[in-house]
Amino acid sequence: MTTSTHRHDLYTVDQVRALDRRAIETLGIPGFELMRRAAWAGLSSLRRQWPQAKRVAVYCGPGNNGGDGFLLAALAREAGLQVELLALDAELHDDAARARAAYEAAGGVVRCWDGHSPLPDADVHVDALYGTGLGRGPEPAVAVLIESINISGKPILALDVPSGLNADTGYCPGAAIRADLTVSFIAAKRGLYTGQAADQVGGLELDTLGLPDELWRPLLADAELMQVQVLPPRARSAHKGDNGHVLAIGGDHGTAGAIRLCAEASLRAGAGLVSVATQLTNLSALNAARPELMAHAVNGPQALAPLLSRASVLAVGPGLGQAAWGHALWLTALDSEKPLVLDADGLNLLALEPRCFTHPVVLTPHPGEAARLLGVTTQAIAIDRFAAARMLARRYGAVVVLKGAGSLIADMDGRLAVCPWGNPGMASGGMGDLLTGIVAALLAQGLTPWQAACLGVGLHARAGDEAARAGERGLIASDLLLPLRQLLNGQPPQGLGS
Repeated sequence: MTTSTHRHDLYTVDQVRALDRRAIETLGIPGFELMRRAAWAGLSSLRRQWPQAKRVAVYCGPGNNGGDGFLLAALAREAGLQVELLALDAELHDDAARARAAYEAAGGVVRCWDGHSPLPDADVHVDALYGTGLGRGPEPAVAVLIESINISGKPILALDVPSGLNADTGYCPGAAIRADLTVSFIAAKRGLYTGQAADQVGGLELDTLGLPDELWRPLLADAELMQVQVLPPRARSAHKGDNGHVLAIGGDHGTAGAIRLCAEASLRAGAGLVSVATQLTNLSALNAARPELMAHAVNGPQALAPLLSRASVLAVGPGLGQAAWGHALWLTALDSEKPLVLDADGLNLLALEPRCFTHPVVLTPHPGEAARLLGVTTQAIAIDRFAAARMLARRYGAVVVLKGAGSLIADMDGRLAVCPWGNPGMASGGMGDLLTGIVAALLAQGLTPWQAACLGVGLHARAGDEAARAGERGLIASDLLLPLRQLLNGQPPQGLGS
């Protein structure tokens, strides 16, 4: 497998096609040679992942992805594997037609999929049906084939992209291959790292097919895949005033837990001081559970004003509610023009009373909140998470974290990062409250909104992965606090593996 310095750069499908054309037209590498390299890369990954496999079934579509499959099948036969090949009944052109001819000339037999026959008995199924060439749901007969492969109980290798997954957006408009391993070629496609891709891609390898770095130089990547980051060590003379003062605002009646998780996460993420503005009934619980927090009873804007004057960053929304108390505090906090992180009901109120911010703000919506902020359906967000994140950032003048599998971070200039960490165990109450507190603490320590959002999302997701080593089901938000502190300091979490 060959990778490059561009393995953290994410590209659109059109950009990858441009790279492919540049390799052919400018670097003089024939398209059939690229297809041969892709086939070899796919077979190498198959044999590395499943070394005991003797029987391989390959499923080929009408485009260049199908051509990759035909050549992989030919190479597999040469290597002594038993190969059965099923092709869609469609006309092939150019390099794909040449690849099929090469497979048949070497003695390979092609069987066309008739819509209902049983699948070959194989140790591994290889998906080469569509790759990046399908932007809609597969036709019914092909959907039947895809579902048959999925339920076969045998491992599935996808070449370039699991068929049926939109490689631009991470959305599946219909049936899609659920691969155990995907080997992607030339450049990383952005849609393989977010949304429904998490259920379809399996393990992901990138093979740049031995192409030189000069291929990528004229092209600016559409997005970046986040890398591990930590803050530098503090000065030995540091004091609490050097690390900012976060004011967490929220916790209406019955939601003390939300604002406590947010505030405690700010402490664990390194804020020097953390105050809480909440309902009077929450004070006893907060003081007993976490005395390091400075909890204040706030009954309205007048009581909030002195706390705002002392704070450097605000975390607004966890447990805030949308009733008169929450709305009044929300409005006062936003009008203060302090740097802030807005989440939960803070976002729902923003959807009702939109504004474009001119001071540092980070918004952290989940897809439902994002849909309300944009006035669209949740499905519309899922169909193109990249477009949604960028639209939110432009509309509200803020850095935006669009949460979910493969969380996205976008800014007003269109810059976008994708988080490669996190797990389904984090789909539980309180996780968003933690993220709000973490990002606010990083802002308070002097990071820009973009830096705080990227580092905060990464730390949150990585802490979730460490905590999930004991199992994803049953994971709760407070489980992240210990590994969060260790990861923030660049230490391997103790007791959870390195």
